[in-house]
Amino acid sequence: MAVMELEDILEILPHRYPMLLVDRVIECDFEKRIVGIKNLTFNEIFFQGHFPGHPVMPGVLQIEAMAQVGGILINKIAAAEKAVAYFMAIDNAKFRQMIRPGDQMRMELEIVKMRKTVCVMHGKAFVDGKLAVEADMTFFRS
Repeated sequence: MAVMELEDILEILPHRYPMLLVDRVIECDFEKRIVGIKNLTFNEIFFQGHFPGHPVMPGVLQIEAMAQVGGILINKIAAAEKAVAYFMAIDNAKFRQMIRPGDQMRMELEIVKMRKTVCVMHGKAFVDGKLAVEADMTFFRS
């Protein structure tokens, strides 16, 4: 059961196609942790050029997808819908397996530290229960 459907996400995030990289939020405590889903299809625009004949989701977009899920949590906590969470730092990023068309990314993010406008989160994305990517991300909320 989804906590937030696409329509709810569009009310919170400023991102739109082709840069919206979260389809649904399936868990959220609205305080410290959130879990979002991205369903990947061959029709994703980035698969056309990355790489022809061997489509793989670019690592930078994997991090961006996790950041968007984190941005939903940050904005819900701050009661600041449509605010933007900007990257200040990305640390300890590790890419452990390729993400391809047909995969579903399950992105789990947890707040490590939160101040008024700065938030540090640890994010992990899983495909079929296997860790695909993880990173520590620092955000500035406008």
